[in-house]
Amino acid sequence: MDLGLSDKTVLVTGASRGIGAAAARMFAAEGADVVVCYHRNRAGAEQTTAAVAGYKRRSWLLTFDVGDAAAVALAMEELKSQVTGIDAAVLCAGTNAIAPLGELRAADWDEVLRVNLSGTFYVLQAVAPLLRDNGSIVTVASVAAHTGAAHHAHYAAAKAGIVNLAKSAARALAPRVRVNCVAPGLTETEMGLQAIGSQANDYLQKKLLAQRMATADEIARSIVFLASPAASFMYGATLDINGGRDLR
Repeated sequence: MDLGLSDKTVLVTGASRGIGAAAARMFAAEGADVVVCYHRNRAGAEQTTAAVAGYKRRSWLLTFDVGDAAAVALAMEELKSQVTGIDAAVLCAGTNAIAPLGELRAADWDEVLRVNLSGTFYVLQAVAPLLRDNGSIVTVASVAAHTGAAHHAHYAAAKAGIVNLAKSAARALAPRVRVNCVAPGLTETEMGLQAIGSQANDYLQKKLLAQRMATADEIARSIVFLASPAASFMYGATLDINGGRDLR
């Protein structure tokens, strides 16, 4: 199936690792050029750009803190001097901190909301004017947006906000730009493994029909589809990719 991404330009935040890196590679495999956005992990970002180059596609490295509105605005101004426009943006940057609700520190609450929810909003708002007509934005939430999470309530709250931010942005930007969301379940990334810890086997057996974690590539496939012209009639949707979590 041709997703219609050949010679398109796609921006991906959080592209130095995990789902963001997998999505960046997959866009390049589909023939797109990729703006690789990262904050601290330059080595990981350079690995992603090398992977993009392996598909004979162009890439640009862009470093900024998604949770800093001024830094986001400056980065988008810098990007304007490098590309003539963007066809799709994937907002994948995120962070987490594990703690029971009663022990959750205000500083951790603030940081997770700042990066995950505010960061998604800041980039969405700043990148929207750069998108060409018929462009698309994909935000990345989590199954925790629907289920809550006893040991990372701040993360679940932020991700629930991202689901509804996508709906609001879809209303605001349609029909010129489509905005949709993915809500991954437990995924084999650094953050996913940290979140599940020693309870992995019990959780997988009892909670997931798939009885395993997702790979980053499995989540990335849905992101690439939503970002592509193949999903041209999807606005404000959230794709739940959770291995049957809701059916247990």
